[in-house]
Amino acid sequence: MRNLDEAAVRELLPMSAAIPVMREALCSFSAGRVHQPMRTMVPGAGGDVLAVMPAFVSFGGERGMFGLKAIAVKPDNPARGLDPHPGLVLVLDPDTAAPVAAVDGTSLTAIRTAAVSAVATDALARPDAGVLALLGSGTQARAHLTALALVRELREVRVWSRNPDHARAMVESAVGLPVVRADSVAEAVAGADLICTTTSSPTPLLEAGMVAAGTHVNAVGAVFPDCRELAGDLVRRAGVFVDSRESALVEAGDLLSAMREGHFEASDIRAEIGEVLLGKHPGRDNDDEVTVFESLGLAVEDILAARYVYERAVGLVSCAGNPPHKSSLG
Repeated sequence: MRNLDEAAVRELLPMSAAIPVMREALCSFSAGRVHQPMRTMVPGAGGDVLAVMPAFVSFGGERGMFGLKAIAVKPDNPARGLDPHPGLVLVLDPDTAAPVAAVDGTSLTAIRTAAVSAVATDALARPDAGVLALLGSGTQARAHLTALALVRELREVRVWSRNPDHARAMVESAVGLPVVRADSVAEAVAGADLICTTTSSPTPLLEAGMVAAGTHVNAVGAVFPDCRELAGDLVRRAGVFVDSRESALVEAGDLLSAMREGHFEASDIRAEIGEVLLGKHPGRDNDDEVTVFESLGLAVEDILAARYVYERAVGLVSCAGNPPHKSSLG
């Protein structure tokens, strides 16, 4: 079995390759070609959590593959110099279900999450959108900067963080991109037409009155019911799209809080982003509409991303995604 660490993942899964792989994952999910239960959350001590996410992905006919992601939330890890989200993704052979690869889940999650947001941005944002506000300056913010630059021409990028030093470091590292630091959320989002919220905030950062008409928002951080980045009035104002309806109504803190406050109902979800990609829903209504993509993450995203990493490692696909010969994994 191959052990593919962070360095291997970052080499073998560039963002330019991850975006089409995530498009495939989202389409497969919304087309009913994926069987995956809700993720199992195992609480530990001191706020620690282990999430387990299995799935089966059908490739048509009797072909398909199982996979499994296990990832932890360890809030104290940054103080140890470690990532707060350690984990792995297990790739199983489609014929025998024998494990063929253990892929670093930390780096894979960072890349695939931003790649999914890029797919949603490409589907929902206005074609001329190019002023990006990043709320947060961690791993996800950096990955989102890379990803969104591949689907929109970024004219200006503003970064806000609760830690100004982190925001400053991100600005200094963004060579070749027009990135500046903002002193407040309001300053970061003023006039922006693309916003990515990538924090673990328990209280809203973004209100309806702060968001310009026609803006697209990728809400990434509120992946637990007790987290929240968007105020209820913004959720009410926006056209809301999700990766999974089922997951969103159980786990998405932004939507659940808005529902408790009377701003939002389950029926207000416009569509899964995969349904937009499949042509089952038109996406945004008009150029002035605010759209929100509420991202939680799906096991199929991890499994197809890990499969891609494994197949590149063993020479079954090129970086462009074109197999030199038939893939052994579907």
